[in-house]
Amino acid sequence: MIQPSLAHVLQPKWRSGLQRLREERSGGGGKIVILTVVALAFWAAVFGVLYRVLRYFRGVEELGPLLAGKLLGLVLLSFIAILVLSNVITALSSFFLAKDLDLLVSAPVDWLRLYLAKLGETLLHSSWMVALMALPILTAYGVIYDGGWLFAGYALLTLAPLVVLPAVLGTAVTLILVNVFPARRTRDLLSIIALGAAGVVILLFRMIRPEQLARPEGFRNLLDFLTVLRTPTSPFLPSEWATDAIMTYLRGGLDALPLLLLWSTAAGFVTLGAALHAHLYASGFTRAQEGAERFVRGGVWHRVLNGLLAPLPVAKREFVIKDVKLFFRDTQQWSQLILLAVLVVVYLFNIKALPLFRGEQVPFFFITLVSFLNLGLSGFVLASIAARFIFPAVSLEGRQMWLLRSSPLDLRALLWSKYWVGTVPLLVLALLLTGLTNILLKVTPFMMVVSLATICALTLAIAAMALGFGTLYPQFETENAAQIPTSFGGLVFMMSTIVLLAAVIVALARPVYAYLEAVNAGTPVRPDAWMIGSFVLAAGLCTAATVVPLQVGLRRMERFEF
Repeated sequence: MIQPSLAHVLQPKWRSGLQRLREERSGGGGKIVILTVVALAFWAAVFGVLYRVLRYFRGVEELGPLLAGKLLGLVLLSFIAILVLSNVITALSSFFLAKDLDLLVSAPVDWLRLYLAKLGETLLHSSWMVALMALPILTAYGVIYDGGWLFAGYALLTLAPLVVLPAVLGTAVTLILVNVFPARRTRDLLSIIALGAAGVVILLFRMIRPEQLARPEGFRNLLDFLTVLRTPTSPFLPSEWATDAIMTYLRGGLDALPLLLLWSTAAGFVTLGAALHAHLYASGFTRAQEGAERFVRGGVWHRVLNGLLAPLPVAKREFVIKDVKLFFRDTQQWSQLILLAVLVVVYLFNIKALPLFRGEQVPFFFITLVSFLNLGLSGFVLASIAARFIFPAVSLEGRQMWLLRSSPLDLRALLWSKYWVGTVPLLVLALLLTGLTNILLKVTPFMMVVSLATICALTLAIAAMALGFGTLYPQFETENAAQIPTSFGGLVFMMSTIVLLAAVIVALARPVYAYLEAVNAGTPVRPDAWMIGSFVLAAGLCTAATVVPLQVGLRRMERFEF
């Protein structure tokens, strides 16, 4: 029997992708224009920041290239950690829950072609955002170190196996866990993934020990500091091989060994992954098709929530109870709270590891600066969490949205419930991150009030933008909730949030600077027109970013068609 080629197996996927692209074009180029503008602004911001950092590094003799290499290694290691988790979650959908599997598994398709086709699909869904993020970073390295036009091809040659390795590893982990767990227990499976990811994050942060590079006085002498800079984090990490290959090329050399290690390891991983697929996929796929076990006890939850939400109107109360119950029934959703807890711990650990807590007298300016810039970092963390939990809220209603749409229920109450169910926990986390960080830094009451007020306003705006963009660009037909934040709407939301954070930080820079000047001069802080105007501008930006997305999302929800 003649086997279909790999291109033939992949043909339905790329044809459907092209058809969706044609539909987008025929419906107007609005999405493409929005994506292009926001992406260019985002890339320009990332490129600009990294360009200044690398230009400063290059001006430092001997240490500059080492610091640039360490920075690149840290970035690539972070990419690998993100890709492994993303591929594990995506592989569950593409290998076991995709709608085209019934046809492919029953068709006369060779197991190797099926594996390569689904591996490519998993890699594409999991890695495209990381690839887009890597573009301005590597461009900055190429411009600063005069890599030339050939550097683009060399960087692609280096990073291609680097994204293949996490894809193979992620699919292998998913394949093993699906065979271990009985009967489509994807919720338990993702709980284990979340716990494993938490351990990996902690392990990686302790392995790279970034606080050492910010504390050179902790070394006995300059030679020890240089030794740490020259020594790879681990000679067995592919990110170190890629860093070595890129930095060697940018310094005018060419070392084939890192490329050989990357490509041979990637080829070996693909071979081992294919062998594992041949032995375990049939049994894993059979297990995944069995009926899912559903066991939910909602009596206690219902009584508690009814008591807490008693003052609300009936429709809003029932919508809130429904959303809360659905969240905790789905382990794929609530298990990620474990990652959230790890994120808070690692975040606070990094603040504590700054060279501001060594017992010596730290200038007041640096403490205030770190506290102020922490608003932007906390906002980015909150945006990432909102993209995972709030952005998919409307899409997760699925095809049952038509029931809500055609019922006499108030859609405004539905949107209201989804907004506050996501906003309240996010607001608690925001106050926790900002408040504990400021306590560690021992900031003044002025900075404490400014920080807490700003992060509250930003949280309300970020949650509204997440829900608004999620309503504008719903994914009702998605096969995996983890893929929703990586859609077109999720990308536009994250980039728009970064623009909002930058605008608010810039607006508040003037009053914070005036406060620093007054403290250094020993004079009381007197609010002037500039300071009041800056606070009003920041509040106006956050208010507009809260009200407008919710209004636009409500109008879009009223026009849903099924």
